[in-house]
Parts: sequence; structure tokens; C-alpha cells
Amino acid sequence: MVAVGRKPDKLGSRESGWLMIKYPRPSILRAVLTLFLWSATSIPSQADTGTVRVVFGKAGLVAAVGSGEGVLTFHGKRYGFVVAGASIGATLAASTSVLRGTALNISTPTDLAGTYSGVGGGAAVAAGVSGVRLRNEKGVVLDLRGAKLGVEVSANLALITITLK
Repeated sequence: MVAVGRKPDKLGSRESGWLMIKYPRPSILRAVLTLFLWSATSIPSQADTGTVRVVFGKAGLVAAVGSGEGVLTFHGKRYGFVVAGASIGATLAASTSVLRGTALNISTPTDLAGTYSGVGGGAAVAAGVSGVRLRNEKGVVLDLRGAKLGVEVSANLALITITLK
């Protein structure tokens, strides 16, 4: 605050020529400083990455359903899970996929559980390749690639549910 032509009334004011500048009271300054230091020392939640291996069987024409199981390796420990899902789109399938990849944005193993959606595709006549990128409601992203055995041609929208064992 700048006041013109007034005398300093209390400590915390300083006169500079004909202008007088009032500084904030020490208690306000302490509160702001405390808030700043508290926010600077708080540790933000750090998401991590785990590795995933999934074996998934699928069958269908236009729409396909499938199920499987997998293992999440996170901080040196292994956590089993079950996968069930469906896809719709350009699909002709009777196949089994062995997928490996990463689980991104994961803080605890329980973050893996949930409903995932995304797009995927693959091709196989006896053997082939597959890839999918899925995201759940907690922000976990599964980026999976691998081998496909059987007969399948697909480019589709997938919806799967993962449940920890």
C-alpha cells in the first residue's frame, strides 16, 4: 500500500522521501513463508512402471470375446490377475495371444485392476503378431505386444476387465 503525505503510524512502515510504503505485517509474512516451505517439502505422488505378461484366448466374428490370465511384476514382486473382455470391429478370430509389455502410471499393484478400453489389432494365419494400448479409469496404461497363434485378422475397439487374484 502506498500512502502519500501521512506519517508512519507503527512499526512495519518505512518512509521513503515523501512516499510512505507499508509492508505486510510479520504474521502475514510468516504465514506465506510457512505455506511456501510446506508446499516445497511435500513429496508428490510418483507413479511407476511395472511389466506385464498376458496369455489371452479370443474367438469371434465381427465381435469377439476372450479371457486369460497374466502376471504383473512390480518392485520385484509378482501379482497374478485374470483378464476377461470383448472387442467389436473388423474381427475374424480363433486365436491365443502371448503379450508382454508395460503397465505405466501405476502406484500400487491394485491400480492394475479395473476396466480398460482402447484400440488394437493383429493378424495371424497359424502365427502372427498383435499389439494393443489400453487405459483404465485410474489412468494406468497397458502397452502390450506379442505373438499370436491361430487364425485372426482384427482392427477393433477392445474393452477388458482385469481382476487381481
